[in-house]
Amino acid sequence: MERCNWVTSDPAYIHYHDTEWGVPVHDDRTLFEFLILEGAQAGLSWLTILKRREGYKKAFANFEPEAVAKFTHKRIEQLLQNPKIIRNKLKVNSAVTNARAFLKIQEKFGSFDAFAWQFVDGKQKVNTFTRTDKLPATSKESDAFSKDLKQKGFKFTGSTIIYAYMQATGMVNDHLVSCFRYHDVMEK
Repeated sequence: MERCNWVTSDPAYIHYHDTEWGVPVHDDRTLFEFLILEGAQAGLSWLTILKRREGYKKAFANFEPEAVAKFTHKRIEQLLQNPKIIRNKLKVNSAVTNARAFLKIQEKFGSFDAFAWQFVDGKQKVNTFTRTDKLPATSKESDAFSKDLKQKGFKFTGSTIIYAYMQATGMVNDHLVSCFRYHDVMEK
């Protein structure tokens, strides 16, 4: 069974690749979860975040944007003492800021899903890469998505972070064509 060659031998990484990465997500709570996790990952490896995912889940109210939007300064200070997450003040603050902006998008568009997927015209963009070194770090879609998020007050949503977000949530299928998951994750 051939996988994308960026996957390490770490069991958590293999499980993530084999069950989640690139699978189209239309659930707002999961879309919010990946916004928090991808923002936290900036400058770090995805495996670092993946190994702290449960810590993030507990620290950030099971990724419920309504709850995170209500986090107080005191709660943020407590989070900055939590060794189960990345204790970067800017990243923790951005999660709260992003939760508030996320709720505004839900109110305006009916769901974050409806807003996010418009950047790929409502359907998964399927790429046909044969080598990992050909995978882009950004795209015109991630540029537009990032720009719109920033205009709406989001933080830690640069085009590179948003492209990784789009890959993770299946807006883009960047599994290598040789990977056993390539066809599995295609939106039917």
